[in-house]
Order: sequence, then structure tokens, then C-alpha cells
Amino acid sequence: MRLALVGLGTTGSHIARQLIQAPVTELSLYDIDRRRLERVVPAVRAVAHDVEVVTGQPDPADPADVVVLAGPVGTHAKPAASMVAAGSHIVSISDDPAEVTQLLALDRSARDRQRALVVGAGFAPGLSCLLARFAADCLDSVEVINVYKAGTGGPACARQHHRALRSDGHDWVEGGWVLRRGGSGRDLAWFPEPYGARDCYRGALSSPVLLQRVFPNAQRISARMSATRRDRLTSRMPMLRRPHDDGGPGGLRVEVRGRSGRAVETIILGAIDHPAVAGGTVAAVTALAAGAGRAPQGANGIAAWPEPKELLGSLRRKGIRVASFDGQLDVMAVAPRR
Repeated sequence: MRLALVGLGTTGSHIARQLIQAPVTELSLYDIDRRRLERVVPAVRAVAHDVEVVTGQPDPADPADVVVLAGPVGTHAKPAASMVAAGSHIVSISDDPAEVTQLLALDRSARDRQRALVVGAGFAPGLSCLLARFAADCLDSVEVINVYKAGTGGPACARQHHRALRSDGHDWVEGGWVLRRGGSGRDLAWFPEPYGARDCYRGALSSPVLLQRVFPNAQRISARMSATRRDRLTSRMPMLRRPHDDGGPGGLRVEVRGRSGRAVETIILGAIDHPAVAGGTVAAVTALAAGAGRAPQGANGIAAWPEPKELLGSLRRKGIRVASFDGQLDVMAVAPRR
């Protein structure tokens, strides 16, 4: 399997680390920042004993089996269109709602070529969508989905977090989209310990866009992000200093309410990890699955994955742990209802 990775930031570097441990014959690495490329590539080559590591942008005339787009927001839609046309499977970690919508618009092109375009394959969206799908499969019907995320990955992720907090987002309410002001809707969300509770607010988040495509009959779908008082006060201003190379630990909380028989049931799942590490693992696992033909054709988020239990099992073997409201989630012991 030949893979290409575009973007070697904090999350991209973790994707590369995962891919060189997989059954890959060739891994092509590219980043617009030449200094970053010169720093990361030798480190990857030093431990890639069975993988040929090359440099260079994906070539439409000689397409890779899978192209992973891990660059900053705004750099995914155009190359995704050309790479799908060339015959590659695509995995994008973009979490910007506008760009996610552009990628989803490539659905027909991907289906016509029998290719998979996995959209939002990171921490949130990504792991958050997978948890929502897994919980939904344990119910007979889904009425409400609430997603909470906390923490950031590398500098590009922190900048997008800053933009999202000051930008308006959308909630799915009773069959239509409702505009929500960024920074509003304060809600105290409890993440798995020891991360604990964080105040979370609305923003320009793409999880509702991806989840609504899979659960169009849900009454409400919303997403919130953690923020401090300083975050909210400074969100309307430019970032005055460079973000940290890694934002540290983060958390996910996904609540799915629906009906199980005649009863109303709420399933709450969560995870804590470094967003760059967990997001990189999700992207790598989905890229390998796409290359093996196990990803759904067309442009989809991970909530559309046909076997969420299998994908969660792969992530668990990579060290991603998921907790349920009543303790550690044993993925293999849960039998989906549908």
C-alpha cells in the first residue's frame, strides 16, 4: 500500500509515526514548511525499517492509494478534489465547518470513482463522531446528540479553536439548522477523570454537520467546546503569541439520547488523551482501512462507518481508551441493536 501524507505539524507527525508501523510499502511526506520537512523526515526514516520514505507532493499522474490531508484549515478541499479525480482514497482531518461542507460536496465524484473520502478524521470531529455512532447503534432510535470537546493539538489546531469560538455555529433543531452565536450557551460538561469538568460554549464546530447526515431524524444535534474566561474575552482579537507546540491533554464527552423499546435511554461516552495523538491515531487507522477497502465509498464522516465496533477495537489496540458513564467501556462486550 502506497500512502501520501500532506502536512507534518503536531498531528501530522503523529500520523506518520502510526503509518510507519503499519503494512505500508511507501510513505510520501510533504509539508509547505521546508524546515519542518527537513526536521521530521530524517526522524521518520530512522525508525521506518520496512517502509520506503520519500518526499514530495502527491502526483496526480502517479496517485498514491491513500492521501492523508493533515495541513492547516483551508488547504484540504482543492487537493482533495484533484486527488479523488486521480483515483486516490482521501482522509482529511479538517475541522472547519465551511471546508467540511466543501469536502462533502465531493461525494458524487468519489462515488463515481468508487473512492472513499473520509471527512473530519481527527479528535473532534472524528473520534467524537465514532462514539456517537457506537452509542446510537445501541439504541432503537436517536433523538438527541450532544458533543463536548476540550483541549487543542498543535498551533494550527489552537488557531482554529480561537476562530471557532468567535464564529457563529449551527445546531440541528427539529428538522432545521439554527444559527448560534459563538461563545454563547455556557454548559458545564464532565469529562472522564482526572480531566474533570470544563465550561463549554457554542462555536463554529463541524461535528453537527457530519452527524446530521447520518442521523437526519434526530430532533437535536449540538456541539460545544471548552473555553476559559480569557479565551472568550480574547476570541475577538488576533492571537498575540504563538500557541504551544502541543496543547496538552484534552477530553471528549458524547451524549446520545433515544429510545430502547418503550424506554428513553441516554448513553454517555468519553475519552481523554492528547488531541494531536488521538486525532493522529484516528486518521492513520481510517487511512489504512480506506486503503484496504473497508471505508464507505463517497464523502462521509466517521459516523457513517459501517462497523464502528471494529474501528473502535482497532483504536483500542493503539492505546485509545473510551469510558462510559458507568466505567470503562468494553467495546467487544456491547452488542449493537442495529
